[in-house]
Amino acid sequence: MNSQISLIQSIDALLPQTQCGLCGHRDGCLPYAQAIAGGEDANKCVPGGQSVADALAKLLNRPRLEAEKSVWPIQADGRPQRMKAVIREDECIGCTKCINACPVDAIIGSGKLMHTVLTDLCTGCELCIPPCPVDCIDLVEDIQPLMTEEQRIEEQNDLRRRYYAHIQREEKRRINRKGPVVRAEINTELFAEFSAHSTHVPVIEVVEKPAETIVTIDAQTTIQLAKLRTQIKKLEKQLSVREDARKRAQLEELTQQLQDLQG
Repeated sequence: MNSQISLIQSIDALLPQTQCGLCGHRDGCLPYAQAIAGGEDANKCVPGGQSVADALAKLLNRPRLEAEKSVWPIQADGRPQRMKAVIREDECIGCTKCINACPVDAIIGSGKLMHTVLTDLCTGCELCIPPCPVDCIDLVEDIQPLMTEEQRIEEQNDLRRRYYAHIQREEKRRINRKGPVVRAEINTELFAEFSAHSTHVPVIEVVEKPAETIVTIDAQTTIQLAKLRTQIKKLEKQLSVREDARKRAQLEELTQQLQDLQG
């Protein structure tokens, strides 16, 4: 088992951590890494391009496969053109749907207030575009110089940490969420398992919804409870008009009986 976890982590380390879902695994890079370790083709990472497909083939000692095509032109490093999301802020209605959809928390704003994209953190995953009801998000070319290998690894590690933090926050919200879920249902258990094997990402804890306690009361007890409540209410009304030591003691005794029956 540990060797399998190590293999999945090695595969995940080569993936760009855009969490875009273009590989077919909508809840991020780690589920695709797990699928690759289980035998799925390792050429489906669109933002990674041929560079990632070749690196995975080498790691896994598999035949080289042509990478899935991107709609963007190919850069000098063999990867598709990096893109960034930009919100046309004067058209934004502050619905927060793009904020909920961003896997690396690169969008800030509040309900009914203008949102903006932190371009340094944006991965160009495009997940914020479909939920926007007013279509006010554009993708523009990232004009920054191509990254060195060290810079790329540093960015991937940061994006991975941000995604794990995002998952943990969403997991805490999940049991109380009433609105629609914008992203795919995340396999939180998988991320929790891998967070326990790494010191480089936030630990994820699966939040269980407290089970509702069901108390069954038989008919006889129900009748007894009703009688006690009636007697208590009558005594409380009498005592509110005139204090009486004997009735006060009787009220305390009946109240205790009610509490005992209710458990």
